Amino acid sequence: MDTTDAPNPAAEAMIENDRASAALGMTVLESRPGHGVVSMRIREDMLNGFEVVHGGIIFCVADTAFAVACNEGPETTLAAGAEISFLRPVRLGQTLTATAERRIRSGRTGLYDVRVTDDAGEVVAEFRGRSHTLRA
Repeated sequence: MDTTDAPNPAAEAMIENDRASAALGMTVLESRPGHGVVSMRIREDMLNGFEVVHGGIIFCVADTAFAVACNEGPETTLAAGAEISFLRPVRLGQTLTATAERRIRSGRTGLYDVRVTDDAGEVVAEFRGRSHTLRA
């Protein structure tokens, strides 16, 4: 795992053009190679019929943190797959924070874990993403 505090220009350029994350109100808090932290405040239009956050919304914030962490260089890196476990419900007005960390990167593939927490620091979801870097 890379623990340097160096900025990640590749991820910063990618997020500038990410209209989906912008529309959901996501903010990148940290961006370093192999590491990304993204937050998002929960709005009313993000709730499902049970008045809790739709699982796809939680997946989106985790996926964006994953994208920030795995786009480390000039090549485009995309998700090859991902899975998520929802651990507790999230409600209107809470702020989610997704923290992504590289576990391993080998050749053009990588494995990243993302922990999603609420305002109280409680873990609401765990996400594991597999990345694939495209050839130039």
